[in-house]
Amino acid sequence: MNTLPHFATPQLQLLHRGKVRDSYRIDDSTRLIVVSDRLSAFDSVLDTAVPHKGAVLNGLANFWFEKTAHIIPNHVKAMIDANAMLVKEAQPIKVEMVVRNYITGSMLRGYQSGQRTFSGVTVPDGLTKHQQFPTPIVTPTTKEESDREITPANLVSEGWVSQELYDKMAEKALELFKVGSDLLASQGIILVDTKYEFGLLNGELILIDEIHTPDSSRFWSAADYAQNPEGAEQMDKEYIRQWLIANKKDGAYPRALTPEVTQEAVNRYLDIYQRVVGQPLATAGDDEDVTERLTRNLVKAGLLK
Repeated sequence: MNTLPHFATPQLQLLHRGKVRDSYRIDDSTRLIVVSDRLSAFDSVLDTAVPHKGAVLNGLANFWFEKTAHIIPNHVKAMIDANAMLVKEAQPIKVEMVVRNYITGSMLRGYQSGQRTFSGVTVPDGLTKHQQFPTPIVTPTTKEESDREITPANLVSEGWVSQELYDKMAEKALELFKVGSDLLASQGIILVDTKYEFGLLNGELILIDEIHTPDSSRFWSAADYAQNPEGAEQMDKEYIRQWLIANKKDGAYPRALTPEVTQEAVNRYLDIYQRVVGQPLATAGDDEDVTERLTRNLVKAGLLK
């Protein structure tokens, strides 16, 4: 399949190779982010790349950055390719602001085992699977080797952020969540929970990384949830996680996806892109090799020779 599992060039300094995104130095104020088609699950990158995944994530992030620029500035400078964007060099804040509107995922698992306080937020007894909270809650985590729940007070006392900065991050996270929830609701999609990452640029708080993508967020079909709240199926990469769980052998998850599962993943990524943006992914029908197209666009932008 035509995918971008890796991108490398000796002409640019590699700053960081993440599970999905690679960052390159352009100059002191600019970096290039290339979004690959790699897929990570359970803290591991699978051997199978998913066609169009990087373009979907990059395109959706850019869409949401534009839709939320009135709330908070972001790091985007320009889209260079379907899989790449130029961004402003910012000082990242090592905190993930997780906003939740329903009890599900890791929070549900903790709740079912008796936990009632999450990152300093206490929830009542008697909640049922996938129940909506009266209002969205913010449950921050640290960005470390293994992210950990942490209270706002401990974020301040441990020196991660000042109280003033945390309060502003929490305020902006809830505003962003409201905009995302409202727009997605008009498309029949529930924004269940998501994470936001922030940075500082010349002392100003800005939004960085990604926003409201299938990799950073949990989505449900509103119609599916209305029919069966506890059985609502996620519209993001949870499909792949569940397949990996179902095919676990001797305590290990499969390293690769079958062609059928890969194609279903492609269909789901392209579907949610079209539903959110309102039009198909522009490069979905391209036959051109992704690496060749990316290289050509980087040369066109004057970033490569």
